[in-house]
Amino acid sequence: MRRAIFPGSFDPLTLGHHDIIMRGVTLFDEIIIAIGKNADKKYMFSLEKRLHFIEEAFKDVPSIKVKTYQGLTVDFCRKEDASFILRGLRNPADFEFEKAIAHTNRKLSEIETVFLLTSSGKSYISSSIVRDVIRNNGDYTGLVPISVRK
Repeated sequence: MRRAIFPGSFDPLTLGHHDIIMRGVTLFDEIIIAIGKNADKKYMFSLEKRLHFIEEAFKDVPSIKVKTYQGLTVDFCRKEDASFILRGLRNPADFEFEKAIAHTNRKLSEIETVFLLTSSGKSYISSSIVRDVIRNNGDYTGLVPISVRK
């Protein structure tokens, strides 16, 4: 079985994440959306809320699972018997950052990172931009899936 981990904080889940996940489903038998827990990070949405957003967004896609984890992503991949890490790239800065992480993960394990380019109409969306729009009472509904809009 080709199983991939799609790790992130998903604070909140965006249409960019959704795009990568739905396109990744065509490449893998199963995708585990892995919500990382970082005690040092301040989140806008609770872990429970982020979990709900994602579970609701993909409730009709049986090959998508949602789990939480702490620690190294490669350790979580081993625990879940996943041979791949799925990541999205929006721009050249993402590529440089993600490339360094992918090389490190490859050095620590045999796990391959697979990159998908975010669709052009969604490449400007990031969770930090969405949080900023929400904080300033802007209309964020065109940036996130329906499950986050509720």
